[in-house]
Amino acid sequence: MNVVNVDKQQVIPSKIICIGRNYVDHIAELGNEVPDEMVVFLKPNSAISTQLQSFHQEILHYEAELCFLYQQGKFSAVALGLDLTKRTLQAKLKAKGLPWERAKAFNGAAVFSDFVLIDEIDSSLSLTLAIDGKLTQAGGIELMMVKPDEILTQLQSFIHLEDGDIVMTGTPKGVGQIVSGSQFVGKVICQGKTLVCSTWLAN
Repeated sequence: MNVVNVDKQQVIPSKIICIGRNYVDHIAELGNEVPDEMVVFLKPNSAISTQLQSFHQEILHYEAELCFLYQQGKFSAVALGLDLTKRTLQAKLKAKGLPWERAKAFNGAAVFSDFVLIDEIDSSLSLTLAIDGKLTQAGGIELMMVKPDEILTQLQSFIHLEDGDIVMTGTPKGVGQIVSGSQFVGKVICQGKTLVCSTWLAN
């Protein structure tokens, strides 16, 4: 089983719950429709990796997201996560009305920074992603269509969350192809201060 680091301890998530189409500008850049209700899909524990891949059967795309760790009935920690996507395959599956798991749940499809404990969810929480020194993605709770508290309430209405589960809350605009050799630097920011920063070299 794969682990994530939380306050210098290792935690084993049973699953990753992903919220799709949660930023209006990202919906527009992919040419999707604004959903009537929250879009949810899952990644298994086996999707978690510490390595950032640029290729897995096809070229991969990155999506940086604010991610929350679930413990004892609430979101207890936050991290920067990268949701890796087989965009070409996803487009084919969507066109046929089929599920996305082949494009979203493969081995290595979820990469996370360390998780930092939080007492509550501050509305100023945001992320930045820079690739080779260029700011590529930026966004946070203020731009989300469905906020973290409402995400948790909706999820708990139909799925059992176990301690250690991770919820990925969607990506702002700026997604794109992962180029081998590129350096990714992701940050979680709260009230102007960096809570966590992580660097990955795409292979």
